[in-house]
Amino acid sequence: MRRPETRSIHPTSSRATKSARGSTSRSSPKSSKAIAIESKRTIEIDEFVPKKEIDELYLNSACYLVPDGEVGQQAFAVIREAIRKEGMVALGRVVFTSREHVIALEPRGKGLLGVTLRYPYEVRKEDEYLHDIEDEKIPKDMLELASHIVETKSGHFKPEKFEDHYEDALKELLRKKQSGQKIEVPRERAPAKVINLMDALRRSVDAERGGRGEGERRAAASRRTPKKAAQSNARK
Repeated sequence: MRRPETRSIHPTSSRATKSARGSTSRSSPKSSKAIAIESKRTIEIDEFVPKKEIDELYLNSACYLVPDGEVGQQAFAVIREAIRKEGMVALGRVVFTSREHVIALEPRGKGLLGVTLRYPYEVRKEDEYLHDIEDEKIPKDMLELASHIVETKSGHFKPEKFEDHYEDALKELLRKKQSGQKIEVPRERAPAKVINLMDALRRSVDAERGGRGEGERRAAASRRTPKKAAQSNARK
């Protein structure tokens, strides 16, 4: 299988590695070359697992995979349709950027979607961060307000609506540089004030209801206008 061009997943200059004891060390470019693995254009499949068993924490980078030439097309199609039929994901190993990666393969149209997976030592345990969160007693009225906002702002996943503000700002900066404009460093923003979540929820609901009420009043006024005009014409 041939892997199409994608962005590098791991840097090759230097890399921080964590030993079994938990200490952290940084390998130099010279020592990295000593452990470099030759890149391959094939994927060695080890096993097939249900997709639902793969924890999202292990998902890393995605890439498309297509058959390499006419010879491998049939085998590619057979594997693709077999895992599609069984609802499974193929787990295999692939080498690129001089390092071996575990990769999960699943059907994607006429091709395959490959997602490299993190190794267990690369995934931090959630208890290290979530254990100290206290159990809160949630007031019923607050939950109802929050649920109302969720309902009114519900939509569908449309990634084309995403805006990369950093990329836009970078392009604008380059445009100014090319045109010889003065580049001003923006002032640091003042720390945001802590607000009461309950008050914020109420204001959001009131604003939404107020906007709806204004719209209904305008609609009612527009319905009454033709009636008044008709009465005026009748008097004439």
